[in-house]
Amino acid sequence: MSVQDSGQAMIGRRGFLSWGGQLAAAGAFGAFAPARLWAGAADLYPTIRTQFESYVSSGKLPGILATIGRAAGMPDLIAVGTQGLGEKTPVDIDTLWRVYSMTKPITGMAAMILVGEGKMKLDQPIADFLPEFANMTVLTNPEKNLDAVPAKTQITVRHLLTHTAGLGYSIVTKGPLLQAYLDNGITPGIISRFPIPGQPASKPTPDLKTFSERLAKQPLIAEPGTKWSYSISLDLLGRVIEVASGMDFEAFLKTRIFEPLKMNSSYFQVPASETKRFVSNYAPVNGMLFPIDPAATSIYLDKPAFAFGGAGLVTSARDYDRFLNMLANYGELDGVRIMSTATAKLAMSDLLQAAVSTTGTFADGAGFGAGGRVGKGANDGVYGWGGAAGTVAFVDPKRKVRAVLMAQYMPSNVYPFNENFAKWVLQDLGRPA
Repeated sequence: MSVQDSGQAMIGRRGFLSWGGQLAAAGAFGAFAPARLWAGAADLYPTIRTQFESYVSSGKLPGILATIGRAAGMPDLIAVGTQGLGEKTPVDIDTLWRVYSMTKPITGMAAMILVGEGKMKLDQPIADFLPEFANMTVLTNPEKNLDAVPAKTQITVRHLLTHTAGLGYSIVTKGPLLQAYLDNGITPGIISRFPIPGQPASKPTPDLKTFSERLAKQPLIAEPGTKWSYSISLDLLGRVIEVASGMDFEAFLKTRIFEPLKMNSSYFQVPASETKRFVSNYAPVNGMLFPIDPAATSIYLDKPAFAFGGAGLVTSARDYDRFLNMLANYGELDGVRIMSTATAKLAMSDLLQAAVSTTGTFADGAGFGAGGRVGKGANDGVYGWGGAAGTVAFVDPKRKVRAVLMAQYMPSNVYPFNENFAKWVLQDLGRPA
C-alpha cells in the first residue's frame, strides 16, 4: 500500500522517543549484526575516523560517512560500516541517503536562480505568483484556538527563504493549527509506509498546486517578517518556483541544478534499479535500532504526491558534494555556471530582516540565507543545514572547505552530529573550532 493510500506517518521529536519506547517494551528490536569497517581517507581525519568507528562498532549505527572537500575536484572520503544491519555492502560515496531538510538549501538556490534572472524579487509578495495568499490572517492565540485577524504584511519570497513567513510545520506546530494542517494534508514529506504508534496519519495533498491552495486558507502563526519559525515555507517555495519559471518544480531542479552539476543520483522517487545502494532508516531506542523504512520496501520507491522542496530528496554524498562545490565557487562548477557570482554570494548571506532574532531556534546564534543557516563572527560566510535523519552539510567559500556527513537515523537529536560535525572537521584540518 502506498503512502497516498494509507496516510502519511508524521513523527515529532518527542513523539518519536515515545513510540520508540513502546516498541522496545514490545521486543520489536533484533540483535545487531557485526559491522564491516572501511575507510578511504580516514587517516587524514583521525577525529572523524575515531567517532565514526565508535558509533559503528558499538552498534549505534550500521554505517556512516563523510566527505571533506578542500579544493576543486573529488573530496576526501571517510566511510565506516554498511548500508544496513546484517548487510555486507559498505557505505560509499554513491550510497543513497534520505537527506530530508538538506533539500531546503537546494530549493533555496533554485529560487535564487530565478531572483538572479529577474523572474522574481526577494521582497516581492508571493501573491503576485499565488493569488490565494493575498489576504492572509494571523492567529491571536496560536496554541489555543484559530481566532485570527488580518495580516498587516504580505508574505514575500525572502520570508519563504528564511522561515519568517509565519507558516507552521506539522513537525513543530502545536494546538488547533496542527490539526488543521493534518486534516488538509499539509505535511512536510514522507517517512515510512508503516503506521507509527501514537503518531497521527495525514493523507497528503494530491499535488503542489492543491498544497498551496489549502495552505493559503490556514491562518499564520505570526505576522510575516517578524519571527523565525521553522516551517513548510520551502515546500511552498517550490510552487512559487513553478509559477515564476513556467516549469514543473521537479523538472526545474533537474534541468537547472541536477543535470548541469551532474548530480545523477538525486531523486524524489528512488528507481527500483537503485535500491541496491539505498540505506535503511532506523530509530535508535534504548541502545537498539528499529528499522522504520527498510531500503528494500522503502516508501521512497513509490512516487510521492509531489516533489517536497523542504524534505523530499534522496541523494548521494557525491551529488551533495557537487552542489556544495558549486557554492564554494560562487555559482560555478567544472566550467558550468548555475548562477552568477553575485547571486551566489547573496544567497549565502544573512537575508533576515534586522528585527528578526534566531535566539532559541534551530538557527540559534546565526543568520539565515536561502534555505540554510549562515554563520556569524568566526563562522562568517559558512552556509549549510542538516536533515531529520542525521545528515549534515556545510560550505565555507572563503576558506574553500565543504563537508557532508551522511547517517540514517531518526530523530536527528539522538546523536550530536548536527552540533559536533563541523567541530570535528575543523579539528582535523588543524583549525580552531
